Amino acid sequence: MTLNNLEIDTLVVGAGQAGVAMSEHLSKLGVPHLVLERNRIAEAWRTGRWDSLVANGPVWHDRFPGLEFDLDADAFAGKDQVADYFEAYVRKYDLPIRTGVQVKKVTRKADRPGFTIETSEGTLHAARVVAATGPFQRPVIPAIAPKDPALHQIHSAAYFNPQQLPEGAVLVVGAGSSGVQIADELMRAGRKVYLSVGAHDRPPRAYRNRDFCWWLGVLGEWDAEIMKPGREHVTIAVSGARGGHTVDFRALAHQGMTLVGLTQSFQDGVVRFQDNLVDNIRLGDENYLALLDAADAYIERNGLDLPEEPQARMRLPDPECMTRPILELDLAKAGVTSVIWATGYGLDFSWLAVDAFDANGKPRHQRGVSSEPGVYFLGLPWLSRRGSSFIWGVWHDAKHVAGHIATQRTYLAYRDKAQRQSAAATESSENAALEGVN
Repeated sequence: MTLNNLEIDTLVVGAGQAGVAMSEHLSKLGVPHLVLERNRIAEAWRTGRWDSLVANGPVWHDRFPGLEFDLDADAFAGKDQVADYFEAYVRKYDLPIRTGVQVKKVTRKADRPGFTIETSEGTLHAARVVAATGPFQRPVIPAIAPKDPALHQIHSAAYFNPQQLPEGAVLVVGAGSSGVQIADELMRAGRKVYLSVGAHDRPPRAYRNRDFCWWLGVLGEWDAEIMKPGREHVTIAVSGARGGHTVDFRALAHQGMTLVGLTQSFQDGVVRFQDNLVDNIRLGDENYLALLDAADAYIERNGLDLPEEPQARMRLPDPECMTRPILELDLAKAGVTSVIWATGYGLDFSWLAVDAFDANGKPRHQRGVSSEPGVYFLGLPWLSRRGSSFIWGVWHDAKHVAGHIATQRTYLAYRDKAQRQSAAATESSENAALEGVN
């Protein structure tokens, strides 16, 4: 199928979990559409993650309703298994996805409704465009990163395994899921690791025979529609690695990792840290204990027969790096040769040249429906609720967005009485002409 001058009702850009979910719902609603992906289906899972990565939620939770993983329900799928899952999903529903095509620019037509889409395979036209490229578009390394060619610096998106780093100690900046898992892997590989810990949530991996994904579900946390003030930059320290375990920063320190506070600056080979490590760990503990308290209350309130787990509230002694925090570190003296920036991602919608963004470049939308008519967003954190960036959450968001598109198509397909009569008369004349020929 050639793309040049193709006319399509709805174009979906991106074939990761968001694009696949969108295509399924549009297909079920009978909306003609096409999904374009510049690489392979779910490519970010294959090549945009480190080698040992597994999903942070068990497969009973982190999946679409229409297909189960071929794994034990409580297992954590590896990154390639997740990518294979989405490819299988596309085959199961025979979704119209075209890979190897880059969308370069989308602009609104000046003379009629719809959009012009410039791609690597020609120019096509669509009445609607869904941006399903997700939140992991542009790795962000803070401006404080030193300009030191002797120091090996990469973003976590470019980290794959310990062997790719030069010999020596490693500073990992950022202690969300990616940072803490990478730091743990490096320490287990025999590296000396310094982990810069900022504000974070630290849920238990499981409590009283239920995974934290289950607890957030029954407690209504996944469906929270508004982020609590001041929580915009708080990451979640959770891991499915090695069968899943609760992230315990004190345990990591007792095993040999050195914890430091938020990274503040680099100057003349010395990195300085904020004196907030103890506070950050304490607040993470409070978050952890609050979930245990809420879980206990839920069990009592609903009369559930789940085993008690008093050991979950036990805490290791504070390690030396907490009782005597390091506020500055001479990288050369400490033998640090690499810095991994696990500092998140920024959005990149430079290809979407429409009036759908605020002054800071963030999409203006309500549950994925843009302020710009005909433009939709999918796969963004907090698109509609806390669970939007999880696999199951994006599926439900896609259902809402697809429903909006189908409803708009219904309105546009409406014909008033005169138009219906005219169409009926035309059809009658055409039928009569055909009968005359026969």
